[in-house]
Amino acid sequence: MLPVPHPSSAAIALSDAQQVLSVLSGLAVGFTLGLIGGGGSILAVPLLLYLVGYPNPHVVIGTTALAVSANAYINLIPHARAGNVRWRDGVVFALVGAAAAFVGSSLGKAVDGKKLLFLFAILMLVIAGLMLRPRRAAHAQDVTAEHATRGRTIKLIVAAALVGTLSGFFGIGGGFLIVPGLVLSTGMSMISAIGTSLFSVGTFGLTTALNYARSGLLDWTVAGLYIGGGVVGGVVGSRVATHLGRSGKGTLNVIFAALVAVVAVYMLYRNLSAV
Repeated sequence: MLPVPHPSSAAIALSDAQQVLSVLSGLAVGFTLGLIGGGGSILAVPLLLYLVGYPNPHVVIGTTALAVSANAYINLIPHARAGNVRWRDGVVFALVGAAAAFVGSSLGKAVDGKKLLFLFAILMLVIAGLMLRPRRAAHAQDVTAEHATRGRTIKLIVAAALVGTLSGFFGIGGGFLIVPGLVLSTGMSMISAIGTSLFSVGTFGLTTALNYARSGLLDWTVAGLYIGGGVVGGVVGSRVATHLGRSGKGTLNVIFAALVAVVAVYMLYRNLSAV
């Protein structure tokens, strides 16, 4: 059983306004997870740091990892009902990635919090650019588990290991890495990658959160507020994603890249202005 962190090591007293902002932040995170399968931590980390005003970057990473994990598992349900989840690929990606996420999160705890956030923002900009590049895989027909090949499985495992390590290191659910990883390694459509990614997002986030909780770097109260707001946002986001994904116009790719880029620029601005 994991030790519950002492208030002095993690939790802080939140004002009423901060509690409301935590719930609203969770709503935005849940909506984003439901809409694009990723971006939960991309929003969760800066919102908790800059909007809610939480002072400790490492506690923010551990806390948002737990909240994103819970919301990802919840948002998986409507996507599964809509037929957007490829379970075999999702399970393989999650198991391999979770092991890698544990290693990555152990490395991340040893790095200065501000440096971690700066590197996180740079990585986000790179991913945003890659998602805007035209890809044949984005137009490919879905490949089901029955037609999986050995080469395809190897590519899936390699992608999962890489994404899992980065996810744990930066303390993120990793959805904005998992979605392109699934598309490139399996050839599945964007909407299928979004739905399938949520299983891995939940598993990666839970692995990271438990590792941070062992070190007392998790605020359970804030995590609960985030999760509460995320349930509502996730229901709306998943419905919008299913509608846009079936339109076949690439709208989800543009939304995905734009969100990542905007938040990355803001995080870089905050980090550089603090120097």
